[in-house]
Amino acid sequence: MSSRKPRRWVRRLVVTVIVLGVLLVAADRAAAWAAENRLATMAEQQAARYDLTAQDTSVEIGGFGFLPQVAREEFSSVTMTMTKPTFSEVPGENLEVKMTGVHVPRAVMTGGNGAAVTVDNTDIRLSLSPAEVAKLAARGTGLTGLKLDAIDGKLRAKLSLGEFAVDVAVTPTAKNGRVSLAVDQISDNIPAPARELLKSRLARGISLPKLPYDAKLKEVAVEGGSVVLIATAANLKLTT
Repeated sequence: MSSRKPRRWVRRLVVTVIVLGVLLVAADRAAAWAAENRLATMAEQQAARYDLTAQDTSVEIGGFGFLPQVAREEFSSVTMTMTKPTFSEVPGENLEVKMTGVHVPRAVMTGGNGAAVTVDNTDIRLSLSPAEVAKLAARGTGLTGLKLDAIDGKLRAKLSLGEFAVDVAVTPTAKNGRVSLAVDQISDNIPAPARELLKSRLARGISLPKLPYDAKLKEVAVEGGSVVLIATAANLKLTT
């Protein structure tokens, strides 16, 4: 009998440790869920100040262990995703905001008003349809009828210049906060003046509305069927 008691004690200890571990994980995730909702609300309120709205907003807190990060009042990363965002009346497809070095006072977690979340670095990826980029380009360049399509990761511009139809590959780049479109080789069938006009107008750059969170445009990419604006912001502050 005496040999069984230690084994029973060990089993009970193991069961107790497992139960406590499960409860701790459950408490950690429940607290993280509440915090994610709180941060999503704050992000939406801040976004509205930049004329940014979305069909849906979700927030995910990264890093290992939520409660230890709360104790430090700093999250290693927070990722916010907005579906079908609209900024300054320009409809987008998707917006991903990845924040690192997120300083969160405990008052924020308890719902206190006036508390602010400060973010060291913010990386933004805003996906737009080629059609919306073409609208912006047409306004800025005066090239009415301009169409843009993304095909196999490449952007193509289509336009009628007088009696000539132009279908040419273009490469988008970020230049002084604008989206510049560099034209690849154009057919020699297009008159030289028309070729130069198209190149100069598209190279002039597309003026964008103010990006969310005062982010600065750093890069433009074509991914799948979308044009992705890649921007960064420093020392972002989210307030209630």
